[in-house]
Amino acid sequence: MINKLIPSLSFAREDKPVPISKPLSGEFPGDWQQYFDIILTWLGENILLLCATAIAAAALFLLLNLIQKQASQFSIKSNSALDLRSIVGRTIGKMSFFFRVMVAIELVNHFTKPPQQLSSVIGFLFTVAAVFQVAIWVRQILFGMVEYRSQRDDEDSETINNAMTIIQLFISFAVFAIASIVILDNLGVNITGLIAGFGIGGIAIGLAAQGIFADLFATISIIFDRPFQRGDTIEYGGTIGTVDKIGMRSTRITSVMGERKIMSNVNLLNIEITNYARLKRRRTRHIIGVTYQTPPEIALKIPEMLEKLVIDNGHKFLRCGFIDFADSALNFQLDYDILSADYEEVFNGRHKLGLEILKLFNDEGIDFAYPTNTQFTAGPDGKLVMPGAK
Repeated sequence: MINKLIPSLSFAREDKPVPISKPLSGEFPGDWQQYFDIILTWLGENILLLCATAIAAAALFLLLNLIQKQASQFSIKSNSALDLRSIVGRTIGKMSFFFRVMVAIELVNHFTKPPQQLSSVIGFLFTVAAVFQVAIWVRQILFGMVEYRSQRDDEDSETINNAMTIIQLFISFAVFAIASIVILDNLGVNITGLIAGFGIGGIAIGLAAQGIFADLFATISIIFDRPFQRGDTIEYGGTIGTVDKIGMRSTRITSVMGERKIMSNVNLLNIEITNYARLKRRRTRHIIGVTYQTPPEIALKIPEMLEKLVIDNGHKFLRCGFIDFADSALNFQLDYDILSADYEEVFNGRHKLGLEILKLFNDEGIDFAYPTNTQFTAGPDGKLVMPGAK
């Protein structure tokens, strides 16, 4: 690095001892004296331009300080409400002191044209400051986007915090690894082999820990894609239950029968999930069969009677009508909505309405059908004789 910035700087090694009084003479040995004279000459020839650019650089530095301070204060005020403006404020507030200083110095360097060696040093330091500052900004923007996407109304703060810690670690490693590679490339280091080594190492680590990464990404998918949340009632694989906790590796569910189910997040996402929590109402259907002996005029009134019963119970009536001539019954279909997302309330509403249908049919003398066999006999004249007839 030093040889690149000051290529002609070298000292001849001699076997003779150097007198002790030599360094105390106040003179620079070799090329140091030459560089010192060049800088003095440059300062003398550009004193007015240096003063003007120094004033401009100081003003620019103060302006950047003001912007950084205002952005930091804005991000503190909007800490509880994460939105696009607060993300921008947090990002600008991460402007480093070193970057602000190097921007001001680079302004002077650009307009005053200092000696090549000094200009190279300033240019290199400015490149380092700019690359790492951009890396900090990119990391902060990604952090803000992840935090904004993960805002939730449930109480799974522990899982979210754990996932956020891992996500931030990955983002920081990736961003600063790229920044370091850019810096090394500016230094003239051959980074081809380094990138290849990182690639091979990443593949090896990924194959060795694929199970861990699969669980991690499944958890991240649940947190950000939100197929369900804590407290939701879901159905999966024929089981209905309420989500109790979403962990880093598994999800705990209490079924309607009371069992505690623990499902791997990977396996849970690989099957079909029905989420009942998003419903504002629950669709319910009854298939009601009455006997063939039901008079047609009574059968015509069944849809009207059931509609009134549904409305009186506070549900939303959809449809009711005859659907099928079954083997032992005339089947009617009743569809209605129970205006609740709570499974227990839906269950109780269905139970209450079913018993009221039973009472209504008993009061009206309507017989429910059930599988029966009736034998009819014929008389000598070929006419049917009703069962029990004398």
